[in-house]
Amino acid sequence: MHGFSLSRGLFWAAIAFLLLLAARPWVERVWISNQAEPRAVTARGDLAADEQATIQIFESVSPSVVFITTTEALASPWSRNLTEVRRGTGSGFIWDDEGHVVTNWHVISEAQSARVRLADQRSYPAELIGASPEHDLAVLRIGVAIARPHPVPIGTSRDLKVGQKVLAIGNPFGFDYSLTTGVVSALDRTIYGDNGQEIRRLIQTDAAINPGNSGGPLIDSAGRLIGINTAIFSPSGSFSGIGFAVPVDTINRIVPELIAHGRYVRPRIGIAGDNDVSRPILERLGVEGVLVLRVEPHSPADRAGLVGTRITAGGDIIPGDVIQSVDGKPVSDMGDLIDRLEGYGVGDEVTLGVLRNGAASEIGVTLGGQFQQLD
Repeated sequence: MHGFSLSRGLFWAAIAFLLLLAARPWVERVWISNQAEPRAVTARGDLAADEQATIQIFESVSPSVVFITTTEALASPWSRNLTEVRRGTGSGFIWDDEGHVVTNWHVISEAQSARVRLADQRSYPAELIGASPEHDLAVLRIGVAIARPHPVPIGTSRDLKVGQKVLAIGNPFGFDYSLTTGVVSALDRTIYGDNGQEIRRLIQTDAAINPGNSGGPLIDSAGRLIGINTAIFSPSGSFSGIGFAVPVDTINRIVPELIAHGRYVRPRIGIAGDNDVSRPILERLGVEGVLVLRVEPHSPADRAGLVGTRITAGGDIIPGDVIQSVDGKPVSDMGDLIDRLEGYGVGDEVTLGVLRNGAASEIGVTLGGQFQQLD
């Protein structure tokens, strides 16, 4: 009986020893994990030169970028009281020391009011100063008494090259002060705005632009404004690698007019043309240009002696003058003519290359102006 008890004790001692051996790795892991410390940080070294340049540009320009919130008034079906609700958001940038802010027309076009929030979170009600829907540009004004943000430095778009680096700063989807980078993908693009009008001479970029970026600045590697982000090409409505910006040379021409007059004064010669109507006539004549369908009475074109298209009593079409160039630069349709004339001011004289009855001539015209009414 005593020997049996001893054997039984040895058996359980052996079992306990084996269990201890089996548990040892787990015990050691628990002990080691309880003793673990963060790993040492590997020294990074200096940022790359292009990274430093990008950071410097963002830190310099972003305080001049603003966050725009638009609202509309809705009537309660129960109380008929008007309540302001948020309509949308967008971006803009400080234009000058007078509190003017430049943005896209489509950002604020259907809103009843707008507020502008600065980078330091100060917020101000905005006043609409002027707009040019044809260029998708608008100017607001805010009353900043102290610590005004600096205007964004102005560059030029006439010497842009495909491939040069660009930066976009804005508020995509309401995520304020976001930075994206890319390159100039193409130049002189044409798109159609919401109102069906052509917007010409646009910069194409692959810098990510999304809803909310509209109205924000497109910046070059020198930290200068070269465009205003205005549209994307996307079947889904989100960024797909093709964004468009109104070039700064257009902005720098239009914005002072909006500040001074509240409206854009478009240089004009006073003719009526229609590409669809003119195309078969020009094809029959075997020429290119802008067929003058009608000359407005007392207009610059009328004073210069331009001749419009006539229809005889028998229904025959007598083609009028065909404008083929402006100061030696060719024009192929009405959009080209408008685009060429916008490079001038009201009162400037231009020389039109005109084809009349098959004979080429040059006619001088002093440009007039017409106010574009705000919608």
